[in-house]
Amino acid sequence: MSRFVDSLLETARTGGGARGITTGEPKAPVRHTWAQVHERATRMAGALVAGGLEKGGAVAVLAAEPVTIAPAVQAVWLAGGSVTMLHQPTARTDLAEWAADTVRVLTMIGSELVLLGAPFDQLAPVLDQHGIGYRQLGDLADGEPLAEVVEVDESAPALLQLTSGSTADPKAVRITHGNLFANLISMVEASGLDVDADIMVSWLPLFHDMGMVGFLTVPMTIGLELVKVTPVEFLTGPLVWADLISRHRGTITAAPNFAYALLGRRLSGVDDDDAYDLSSLRLALNGAEPVDEKAVRSFTDEGARFGLRPECVFPAYGMAEATLAVSFAPLFSGLTLDYIDAEKLEAENRAVPVEPGTDASVRSFAVLGKPLRGIEAQIVDEDGKVLGDREVGEIRLRGEAVTPGYLTVNGPMDTQDADGWLNTGDIGYTMAGEIVICGRAKDVIILAGRNIYPTDIERAASVVDGVRAGNAVAVRIDAGSRRERFAVVVESKHAGDGEAEKRIRKDVGARVFEALSARPVAVVVLAPGTLPKTPSGKLRRAAAGEQLAMTIKEREAEAS
Repeated sequence: MSRFVDSLLETARTGGGARGITTGEPKAPVRHTWAQVHERATRMAGALVAGGLEKGGAVAVLAAEPVTIAPAVQAVWLAGGSVTMLHQPTARTDLAEWAADTVRVLTMIGSELVLLGAPFDQLAPVLDQHGIGYRQLGDLADGEPLAEVVEVDESAPALLQLTSGSTADPKAVRITHGNLFANLISMVEASGLDVDADIMVSWLPLFHDMGMVGFLTVPMTIGLELVKVTPVEFLTGPLVWADLISRHRGTITAAPNFAYALLGRRLSGVDDDDAYDLSSLRLALNGAEPVDEKAVRSFTDEGARFGLRPECVFPAYGMAEATLAVSFAPLFSGLTLDYIDAEKLEAENRAVPVEPGTDASVRSFAVLGKPLRGIEAQIVDEDGKVLGDREVGEIRLRGEAVTPGYLTVNGPMDTQDADGWLNTGDIGYTMAGEIVICGRAKDVIILAGRNIYPTDIERAASVVDGVRAGNAVAVRIDAGSRRERFAVVVESKHAGDGEAEKRIRKDVGARVFEALSARPVAVVVLAPGTLPKTPSGKLRRAAAGEQLAMTIKEREAEAS
């Protein structure tokens, strides 16, 4: 039997009776112990097997409520299957297009079954129309308990994690039982999890690896107390996050960078210093997108009034290709920045340390800690030569948690070379063994021999008055040619106001030039909610580039 499933069963038999998951906050909270979740999962697993699910079968899940997702995914694992969390349609989604994309994904992963739960059970007619097989999660709960767990080996897929790329050309990371167990154990060790004392609080989406692996699978497997709400609850009222941490005495939480910036802004508007108590929080993991100092400072500065300790900030580096986590910063060290010479970085690919500063000659990056146990990391140049400390190149990884491959519409694809190394596509360096990320190789803008990182451009643009925080994107133009340039696209509530747009374009151009000594060829101001993002909320630079080209053509047509 897989060590991962064995751990699930052990938790259900032992600590699962004392600890569990609270869902339904803040309106109708309900708590289930992990033993109760397991009991429900055995019934659902029995129904799946009785319904024809075979060992190794791929099962897709389309649901939003954690109270139903937790036993459903465990049921699939008990029945010997693999789980794929489907991307969820929103109010803006074209359902016909979504259904076509879903059929494409199901074909790619070899699945003929979708487990359908609220609020997406209303999509049953759409699935029927497109010939997509499904079962309602509520109907599975009445099955006969699974008599015996379907055993699989360590190489069997546990998760087929969809990546954040184009829905027209989907790709799934094949995470095996061995991958999942290795990463789970190393994360527990590196974060010092204490099943008797720690309480996780999370609103992260379960179709994203940080939510699915870090804030459902981990606590369910080791028996840790979890308070879980949906992203909708957070996005409609971000202060619910602080409220849940306060009332449940949460010790561990996590989010991408933008969410900490958003919570910091909302806390700044709270007049009552006793409204929240964040003193229990010991780890606030920051991952899934580049760590921005201003967002972190906003969170820690505003949170200090409510007892938040700045050392709880926990920068991390991760990716689905390594199951979830690659490295964690040292415990209780907070955010550590490495200040380096900008010219040496851009022209020589070297991270030469300098004194902290804010002018164009200095860049700063978050230090993300050493690789977790069982993961090796190297920095290599374009020819695959291994580089030394503070030499900038592509990061590659090797270890038990690293996926053996992808599933694509064109068939399986290996991710590792002959020696087991995975090329991540991330550009960075190490300092005394700790990892620092500069950006993505495909996004680096090359101007007159300088390597300019889009995150630097975006941070400069984001401080301009009128630009929505976290909603600025740098776009490469004529990439790879001698004419390579860049433009900046921002969102603003002032979009459509001619004078305000003119001022924002001017200020963004000036601020970017001041920070980088490079000027964008264009600055485009769009309405809020316009920039393309992944299902987990990250900006999609390539799609923004396509959007930029379309916007420019439309405006040129209007002008003529």
